Amino acid sequence: MIEILASAAPVFDVEAATRAYLDTLQGAARASSDAYFEGGYWLILFGTMAAVLVDWLILDFGLANRFRALGERVFSRPFAVTWLTAVLYSLTGWVLGLPWAIYTGFFREKEYDLLDQNFGEWFGEVIMSFGISLLIVPILFAVIYMVIRKFPRHWWALGTGVIGVFLVIGIMVAPVFIAPLFNSYTEMEDGPLRDRIVAMAAAYDVPADNIYVFDQSKQNKRISANVSGLGPTIRISLNDNLLERTSEEEIVAVMGHELGHYKLNHGLWRVLYMLAIIGIGLFVVSRMSPWLISKYGERWGVRDVGDPASLPVLGIVLSVYFMLATPAFNTITRVQENEADAFGLEAAREPDGFARAAMRLSEYRKIEAGPVEEFLFYTHPSGENRVRRSMQWKADNVPDPVMIVPEDGYLDPQ
Repeated sequence: MIEILASAAPVFDVEAATRAYLDTLQGAARASSDAYFEGGYWLILFGTMAAVLVDWLILDFGLANRFRALGERVFSRPFAVTWLTAVLYSLTGWVLGLPWAIYTGFFREKEYDLLDQNFGEWFGEVIMSFGISLLIVPILFAVIYMVIRKFPRHWWALGTGVIGVFLVIGIMVAPVFIAPLFNSYTEMEDGPLRDRIVAMAAAYDVPADNIYVFDQSKQNKRISANVSGLGPTIRISLNDNLLERTSEEEIVAVMGHELGHYKLNHGLWRVLYMLAIIGIGLFVVSRMSPWLISKYGERWGVRDVGDPASLPVLGIVLSVYFMLATPAFNTITRVQENEADAFGLEAAREPDGFARAAMRLSEYRKIEAGPVEEFLFYTHPSGENRVRRSMQWKADNVPDPVMIVPEDGYLDPQ
């Protein structure tokens, strides 16, 4: 832990106070953080290439055509035909993409000491996640293809609405029924810390009836918290790493940030902004897919866009589009995180706690970045920006602020 005073300067120097925190990440730890995060830039490109390759293989070997043909033999209704085609397409794509998923999700995480599970534990959760998606995604595809058949010119607009409905339902259902499949959630124990969080929530009219702790330490050492759900499923959750690895000031600062997401209606706004980007993507698909099918459809055995066998064609176009739209998706999240940071500093009034928490995230986020790099690749403000915001808030709001010089080693896992 850290508790450490340096001599007070006549005038609190925001830049010097910021640098005091940033300088706690040096040497091998900083090199590892930078390498891990910067490697993620390439994963965006290579992940897209892997997804396109999988879809191309499914088309080139005529598998999509065979999936649809099997569906037509088993079922007579187009909805059911699409559903079975989507199930087989999802299964095949998952198997073909498994080597990439194992590298990125297991071996790479192990290489950087960011995963505490063995392969069996990790793969068990992967299978469970895929099983859940297999219950939902084929139904979504079947509904969208029903829209394509009924509204061939404007299906992309109505399809965006369908995805919106599924997103909202997922946000409401996930905290209650899905998250507990992967982690145990227990009510936070009564005590001064809970009382402080409840008081902070009450000051901003945030429901705090349900505050849960979940055991993420069985998967990794990352600290995290969230306010999840909508309406009756809203709950405050923090992981056991946050409780065990950080100080009370850091916990309160993080929870103030999370309460900001709720108070500012970020969940709803994020869905709306994401749907706008998805809608543009479906519009692009509605224009590009017919062109691809007109050129290669006979070879692939794909009749038209309304044919369920066109699923990999749509997948190829969307994969490329979503890669190009990465900065837009990142900006939505990053702007909201900035807003929640500002809210959390006002709510918790723990600038040094927030700065320390921001530095802990350097285990897997590059701490300093140029403006273009941050715009393109960061889903959150860089640690440097978060620490500087904290120190600026301290300078503006704390009487006679004193610069804190963190002790060496306080970032080490505890």
